[in-house]
Amino acid sequence: MKLPWWALCLLSLSKRVHSIFVLRLFNDCVAMTLLHAALLFLMHRRWNLGLIVFSVAVSVKMNVLLYAPPLLLLMLKAMDISGVLLALAGAALVQGEMCPILVTLVNSNPDQQPLQILLGLPFLVSHPVAYISGAFNLGRVFIHFWSVNFKFIPEPVFVSKGFAIFLLAAHLIALASFAHYRWCKHEGGLLKFLHSRYVFMRMKFALFFSSSFQKFGKSTSTSIKILTKEHIVTTMFVGNFIGIVCARSLHYQFYSWYFYTLPYLLWRTRYPTLVR
Repeated sequence: MKLPWWALCLLSLSKRVHSIFVLRLFNDCVAMTLLHAALLFLMHRRWNLGLIVFSVAVSVKMNVLLYAPPLLLLMLKAMDISGVLLALAGAALVQGEMCPILVTLVNSNPDQQPLQILLGLPFLVSHPVAYISGAFNLGRVFIHFWSVNFKFIPEPVFVSKGFAIFLLAAHLIALASFAHYRWCKHEGGLLKFLHSRYVFMRMKFALFFSSSFQKFGKSTSTSIKILTKEHIVTTMFVGNFIGIVCARSLHYQFYSWYFYTLPYLLWRTRYPTLVR
């Protein structure tokens, strides 16, 4: 897959992008710039450094969490599941008051925990309850007037809890479908991949005190397929775009979350150039 240069040039001609990044300078721009830096580290398999930068991006704006599900899957492919579980357990102990799902997605590496605590320490010390409840307000009702993507939906439906549950279910189903049929295609599907990582973890613990543990670790590590840059970028971009499609409300500045991924995603399809 080769992305033509003129497709990238079209991105720089967008007046809306210029307005978002230059004239108004929303914090979305800062968050996405940090996300791009994190993605660059991930492409070169610098997982620890990439996750630290990813954590900083989340601290700027939490829309970066849309990248967290595919990132977690890539982590499971790149490293031992026991290491990921230990990181999640440490995150649960340090940030036990926070939403478990968000803790799992954000703090997927122990190096991130001190950073997140340090950034929020002044607020946690002064007003801990207000800070945590405000930062993770999952019950927030968005204003229909400012919505761009679902403006055609009647306001009573838009603000209803049923509509929010429907979008959440659609988001989870879409992520699971892509993970099973696309992202873990070479591993035999999502369930088979997760089962293989679970079996590997059990065997590793069983052989921990065995003399063959060192040999076992080497043989299994060499069997793990090296993640390609294209696979990492595609997985991250598709996961983010799924979240965009299922987002309850999008404002104009949210265009900065995904506009740069559109040419890449289009050229990942088999459509003719004219259709793209």
